[in-house]
Amino acid sequence: MSWIREGELNLLEKLSANILKAGPMPKHVAFIMDGNRRYARKRQVERQEGHTQGFDKLAETLRWCLHLNIREVTVYAFSIENFKRSKEEVDGLMELAKQKFIKLLEEQENLEKHGVCIRVLGDLTMLPLDLQQAIAKAVVATRPHNQCFLNVCFAYTSRYEITNAVREMAWGVEQGLIKSSDVSEALLSECLYSRNSPNPDMLIRTSGEVRLSDFLLWQTSHSCLVFQSILWPEYSFWNLCEAVLQYQFNYRSIQKARELHQEEQVLQQLEADRACVAELLQHHGNGKPAYAQMRQEAILNYTTSREERVQDFLGALQHKRDTFLDDLSSQTVLV
Repeated sequence: MSWIREGELNLLEKLSANILKAGPMPKHVAFIMDGNRRYARKRQVERQEGHTQGFDKLAETLRWCLHLNIREVTVYAFSIENFKRSKEEVDGLMELAKQKFIKLLEEQENLEKHGVCIRVLGDLTMLPLDLQQAIAKAVVATRPHNQCFLNVCFAYTSRYEITNAVREMAWGVEQGLIKSSDVSEALLSECLYSRNSPNPDMLIRTSGEVRLSDFLLWQTSHSCLVFQSILWPEYSFWNLCEAVLQYQFNYRSIQKARELHQEEQVLQQLEADRACVAELLQHHGNGKPAYAQMRQEAILNYTTSREERVQDFLGALQHKRDTFLDDLSSQTVLV
């Protein structure tokens, strides 16, 4: 099964899609693709077949998203917690993932046609080496594409991601790239696995479970959360339309919350910069107007130097991550 199914919507689906697109549309949608194992029990088939059907549904859902002009999708493919499942099931999922990423490498022409960039978010070192290599090759091969994006969270939990972001900032301080005073909420966001993506506009979870299961906790604080009872392999175009409608009904309140949060971040950073400058100048000046002018200039200079430090650090961090993938990609895939 291809990663992206070709094909047009039927007449009724096209009409519905056009009506939906007249309103505000989410640009980035995240999915917790839950219900594969329950689907297998319901159909009285092997668990592995349920997971295979789940991947096929992802391919179909990506096609619907393209037709709805949803250009970025993030999916929860494998949680770190899933390693606690039976060895047989985990081994089966690893093998299925390897097959699908190798298949992706055979479909580069189709992915290039749609401009699909594949990213994998998570700690790849937890995975078998052959799967790491297949993932790295797929990510590096599609890295130049920029029309639409598929982020696959594999060996991932949000708490692990946030902890890793803190480690990355500590590394930056140890390397002298940034100062401890540069650490902020905004910088932590830039150190997450998802740093190259905007936060999801909408998160959808299937199967009736009403929890996030440690998925994108940081990124979805101002997203529309939609919980649907349908099992993932049975998901339909109409389920997706229903979710988009919920997003549209809540669009104004979501945007307002995001704007307020952005304003708060700007103010917090300004206050932090002022505090740092005040500490630097505490032994200078006497409160006269000339000192006030000097303080304002110092704040501007400090802000400029902080932004330069942060950008240099983020460039080094991205280089470190790219190099890890490039090195893996250059190795021969183990079959």
